[in-house]
Amino acid sequence: MILNVCLVAHFAYGAINGGSNGSIGGVERQTSLMAQWLASKGHKVSLLTWSEGSNEDEVINGVKIIKICRKDAGLPGVRFFTPRWTGLISAMKRANADVYYQNCGEYVTGQVAMWCKVNNKKFLYSLASDADAEVSLPVMRKWRERVLYRYGLKNANQILTQTAQQRALLKNGFSLDSAVMPMPCPDKSAGKSAQFSDETFTVLWAARIHVCKRLELLLEVASELPEVNFVVGGSSAIEDEYFQMLFNKMSQLKNVSYLGMVAREEMPALYRASSLFCCTSEYEGYPNTFLEAWSHSLPIVSTFDPDNLIKNKNLGISAHSKSELIDAIKVFHDDPELWKEHSFNARDYYVNNHTVDEVMKRFEILFTQLSTQLSEAG
Repeated sequence: MILNVCLVAHFAYGAINGGSNGSIGGVERQTSLMAQWLASKGHKVSLLTWSEGSNEDEVINGVKIIKICRKDAGLPGVRFFTPRWTGLISAMKRANADVYYQNCGEYVTGQVAMWCKVNNKKFLYSLASDADAEVSLPVMRKWRERVLYRYGLKNANQILTQTAQQRALLKNGFSLDSAVMPMPCPDKSAGKSAQFSDETFTVLWAARIHVCKRLELLLEVASELPEVNFVVGGSSAIEDEYFQMLFNKMSQLKNVSYLGMVAREEMPALYRASSLFCCTSEYEGYPNTFLEAWSHSLPIVSTFDPDNLIKNKNLGISAHSKSELIDAIKVFHDDPELWKEHSFNARDYYVNNHTVDEVMKRFEILFTQLSTQLSEAG
């Protein structure tokens, strides 16, 4: 069965075009990956994004890129409705797909769900963070955003979560059922893995610099472990007082190297040159960086542990405080055999659960089921 699928991801143009501009996070990379994989299998795939470069629709790697509008188009206060909402409606019409997919909780979830309901299309929604499943919707500040998102949740034909924890939160908070779907990650290891080295033991931290990522916690850890090298990759959307405080702190620590934003093609070498990956986030979904680290056999020490995978499968060490992070890093630094055991487990877990073909075949089946339901209803 040839599918006709539309993926809605406003910020994904840079990810599918191979550029480095804009906000290219896990959602954008995964959606771009999905679009190209489905297209490679002969399916009709369209991807809706902000207009970047040309305003004209185009085709990239077999995927039709349909432009919504420029992100900065329109007048403040009015642009929410036009051209952003009207542009989205126009783009969804041009796609004329059977199934529409959107990942990440936002007001767009409701807009897509509303259009699909009115036009008798199927809508598949995927959560991108634990915060998307919490009934308080902690990261959604505006009333209209919360209202539209709740509408989207309740009117999606199928909801996917990244973890059993998210599924439970969604059920308890919204009384909605969902299915757990692992996220895909391309294997960029090229057959090379991270290696233990007590002489250049390096802890890698890579994420967008935001309050919820708590980079300051890593820097506190680094200040107490002068014998360990720390490498920080990432940038802030705005160089505000918070970023300046972090930058000043990093400048004062001799064992911390700040790289700024790291290009995607440079990340594999960075993983292989590291001894541990560290996450200090307050909350997450299922970080792409975890999958990338594990694909390179890199254990993780983290304050966030999706479904207790790190702890239960010995993929690193879960920590809940600065002192526990320090202890976890010391344990791996002082015990090469333990590091090798967790390194092997990391690669093994990735291969068996998160390779692109393994995950995308499951998505393909789900899209086929929804398309079949639409055909039968019609």
